[in-house]
Amino acid sequence: MIAPTRLIRIWLGICLRTSRWLVSGPAQTRRIVTTAGAGTLVAFWHRSLTLSPALCFWARSIEPKLSFRMMVSRNRDGRLIADIVRPWGFIGIHGSSSKRGKDKGGAAVLRKALRELNDGAIVAITPDGPRGPAEQLHPGAIALSRLAKCPIVPIGMASNNPRLPSWDGLAFPLPFRQGNFVLGKPLFQPDAETLRTALMDVSRRADDLLAAQRQTPTDRVWRLVGTVIAPALTLMLRVRLARGRELPDRLRERMGLGGGKRPEGPLLWLHAASVGETLSALSLLDALLKERSDLSVLFTTATVTGSEIVSRYPEFGKRVIHRFIPHDVSRWISRFLDRWRPDGAAFIESELWPGVIAACGRRAIPVMLINGRLSDRSARRWKHVPGIARKMFSRLDWIAARGPEDAGRFKALGASPVYEYGDLKQDAPALPFDSEELTTLRSHIGKRPVFVAASTHSGEETIIAEAARIARETYPDLLTVIVPRHPSRGQEIAEQLHAPRRSQKKLPNWDTPVWIADTLGELGLFYRLADHAFIGNSLSGKGGGHNPFEPLRLNVPTATGPLMQNWREASTMLAGTLQTVYDPLTLAEWLISAPSELPSGTNFGHSVIPSLCKRILDTLDQ
Repeated sequence: MIAPTRLIRIWLGICLRTSRWLVSGPAQTRRIVTTAGAGTLVAFWHRSLTLSPALCFWARSIEPKLSFRMMVSRNRDGRLIADIVRPWGFIGIHGSSSKRGKDKGGAAVLRKALRELNDGAIVAITPDGPRGPAEQLHPGAIALSRLAKCPIVPIGMASNNPRLPSWDGLAFPLPFRQGNFVLGKPLFQPDAETLRTALMDVSRRADDLLAAQRQTPTDRVWRLVGTVIAPALTLMLRVRLARGRELPDRLRERMGLGGGKRPEGPLLWLHAASVGETLSALSLLDALLKERSDLSVLFTTATVTGSEIVSRYPEFGKRVIHRFIPHDVSRWISRFLDRWRPDGAAFIESELWPGVIAACGRRAIPVMLINGRLSDRSARRWKHVPGIARKMFSRLDWIAARGPEDAGRFKALGASPVYEYGDLKQDAPALPFDSEELTTLRSHIGKRPVFVAASTHSGEETIIAEAARIARETYPDLLTVIVPRHPSRGQEIAEQLHAPRRSQKKLPNWDTPVWIADTLGELGLFYRLADHAFIGNSLSGKGGGHNPFEPLRLNVPTATGPLMQNWREASTMLAGTLQTVYDPLTLAEWLISAPSELPSGTNFGHSVIPSLCKRILDTLDQ
C-alpha cells in the first residue's frame, strides 16, 4: 500500500509540473534567487505554500546547485509538508514563534535558519504562518533578516487553482493550470510595515497578471480571425513589396521571423508606427539610454520610412536594434516575443492591437502607451466593441496621455491608471535634412519668399493655390511649395495646378508660382527653406490636423485651418503663436502680414521627457 505522504507527493508533483508557470520580476532579483551560495531569505503568504515547490523547480532548472530550505511548524501539518517536499531537495526547518509563553522552537529554528543562510542556502518563510491571522506578519522573518544581514525577497504567487476553506485560503493544486510568481525587489533588513506592503504589492501584481492572462471568448475569436486571414496578409505583403512599400530581404519580419539575437541585460521594446511617431520617440530614446547604461532597445516600426529614421540613430546596431512589427496574428506575434523576450513594451500614440497586448500579458510583459492619442472618432469606434476595448485597455499597465481630453477618453474605455504628461512631440528633435541639398535649393531659389504647405490632403491644394495667387499681388515672386501628405497624389496635384514635381527632378524656374514636393522624408528640408508654413488636413474634409511643432521648432511662422481636433490641446498651448485661417482670403492675409520669423523666446511648454523616462524605467524594474 502506498503511503499517504507519497500519494500526496505524486499528486502535487503531477499538478505543479503540468501547470504553466510564469516567473517575472527585476533581473536583479532573478539573479539573486538563482545564484548558488548567495544566502537569501524569500517570503510569501502561507496560502501559497502548496505552490512554492514550482518556484524551486524553476530556479533549479537555471542553477541545479541551489540549496532550498523551508521553515515549517513543528506540528503534524508541518511534519507532513516537510515529508512531502524532502525528496525534491526542499528541506524543512522545524519550529515557529513562541505563543502564550509556550516554546515552539522559535529560537532554535532561527539559529538553524541562520546557519543555513550563512552556508548560502535559500530559506523560505511564510511570515503569516502557521496559524495566522492571514497576511499579518509574525516577527520571525524580520528578526532572521537582521541577524543574517541578508535581503528578503518578497514573492507573490497566484494560480487559477481552487482554494480550501482554511484560515489562509490555501491553494488546492490541480493539473494543467496557469500560475504566476512575481519576484519583488530585495529588501535589506526592512521593518514589518515595509515587508507587509511589499508582499501585498507582489501578490496583487500576481493576481493582476493572472487576470490579464485569462483568455476571454473575444480573445479566442480574435486569434481565430488572425489565423484565418494570415494567408491574405501574406499576399498583401507581396503586393506591398511590388509597390516598394516593403523591403525584400526583411519581409519575413512581418511574420515574426528573421534573424537577430537578444542582447544581454534589460531590453525595452519601443514601437512607433511611422515617421512622425518615430521622430517624437527619439528624444525619449536618448534619455532612456543615457539614464540606464545597461539598457538595450528593440525599436519596431510599421513603415519603411520609419525604419530609415531609426537606422540613422547613433546607437543603431549597438544598443538599438530595429525590426518591423509583425502583423497581429497569434503565431507570428508569439515567434517575435519568444525570440526577443522584452522586459517591457512601450507603444507610441495609438498603435494598439488586441492580440499583441494579450500575448504580452500572457508573458507578464508590462505594456505602456506613451503619448497616448485617442481622437473622438476612434473613441466612438471602440465604443461599438466595448468588450474588446475594456479588456484591451485594462491590460495596459499605464497610459501617458497627451492631455486631459485624451486621458478622459481612455478612462471612459476602462484604462487605468492614466497620466497626463503632455505631448511628446513638443520635445522631438528638429526634422532631419540634407545640408548639401539645402544649399543647392537655396542657391537655385535665391531671395524669393517661400511658402510651404505641408501634409496637405485632397481638397486643400486648390484653397492654398488661390490664397497664394492673392498673396502674389503683394509679393509677385512668392514661391509656394506644396508637400502632399501622400506623395502618390503628386501627379494629380501637378496636373491640376500645372506645376512641376520634385519626384521628376524638376526644379522651379524664377517665375514658377507652385512647386509640388511629392517625395518622402524631406519635410525638414522644405521647412528650412520656408518663410511661412501651413499645416494641412485642417481646412477641408474631416480634418484632424498634423504636427504643428515641427515648423515652429525651426522658428517658422505657422498657420493651420480650424479642423485641428486631433491637436486641440497643442493648439490651445500654442495660442498666440499658431495662426488659424479659414479660407483662401484669411490665409492670403496672413501670408501678407505675418512676420518672416517667430518672436524670440517662443517655447512649447515644459519637457515631458524626464518624468516619462523615470516611469518607464521604474516599470521595467518592477
